[in-house]
Amino acid sequence: MTELLSRITSDPGKCGGKPCVRGMRIRVVDVLELLATGMTQQQVIEEHPDLQPDDIKACLVFAAAGQISPS
Repeated sequence: MTELLSRITSDPGKCGGKPCVRGMRIRVVDVLELLATGMTQQQVIEEHPDLQPDDIKACLVFAAAGQISPS
């Protein structure tokens, strides 16, 4: 789990300090919202080709750990 969570970063200079995936400007909450709308993990990766399957798992683990706050 720790290895997956290390993929989630927060930088005050990017996306208002919101948690992002691997320092990119892809917010965790955005990935979660795409999944919540019914997109599959593969569809999310197709829409954001810089994402990797473990990035999506990391977003889910991060949310399950209660780390997400409303955007």
